[in-house]
Amino acid sequence: MANVQSHSVGNLLREWRTRRRMSQLDLAVEAEISTRHLSFLETGRSSPSREMVLHLAEQLEIPLRERNALLISAGYAPVFKERPLGDPALRAARKTIDLVLAGHEPYPALAIDRHWTLVASNKAVPPLLAGVDRLLLEPPVNVLRLSLHPKGIAPRIVNLPEWRAHLLARLRRQIEVSADPILEKLFSELSDYPALQKSVSSKPVINHDDTDVAVPLQVMIEEGVLSFISTTTVFGTPVEITLSELAIESFFPADSFTLETLNALYRKAPSFA
Repeated sequence: MANVQSHSVGNLLREWRTRRRMSQLDLAVEAEISTRHLSFLETGRSSPSREMVLHLAEQLEIPLRERNALLISAGYAPVFKERPLGDPALRAARKTIDLVLAGHEPYPALAIDRHWTLVASNKAVPPLLAGVDRLLLEPPVNVLRLSLHPKGIAPRIVNLPEWRAHLLARLRRQIEVSADPILEKLFSELSDYPALQKSVSSKPVINHDDTDVAVPLQVMIEEGVLSFISTTTVFGTPVEITLSELAIESFFPADSFTLETLNALYRKAPSFA
């Protein structure tokens, strides 16, 4: 959360508007207010009502956590609650997450929070973690660190340069949207990881089908190279901070070999144990 004690609501609004690459006229038009009124709010000549703070935050697509920061800086109580996922009030949401993860088997899926910390995963994920340093698997597990660390999955990612570039670009976009300093630190850490040599596996790299529509994740396992395309699922219209920051990453077979291999592994050992 932003340091609300050292930032006025006007300064914060201006910072978010600048981050969204909007002029005062752009935001005023979107918010259906005059540029004069917006200017007065940003300079502190006028104080926004609670409703105006929330209205401008909506137009700027500010994350719920930071909307609370805006409200506090304007002298109002925060309105968006934050509960741990185990809270009884989020029981239905947690059941939904577990249902989606289990329903995606035999393909990998996992739930992450705003900092890419692993919240939950299905039984298809552990087989992809063979050989990972145990320290990277100690909670809290950061999924990006697990993927790109030299002692993580990275040595078995066949197309590591492309996948690394994809993840870092996605993280950079997330930073631009959220202005989260923890993500900034994570980005710096991941960017500093040393380049790895080409996979030492003796198995030939498979030319996968239909992977020209998205950057695939190609991981070497004992049976060969598995290739995945991924999707991200979020809760619709959340008004609770924890839910607004949760995402489910689902991986789908990008070729027939991956499809057949995962189904065969699942038939042999449904628990993937």
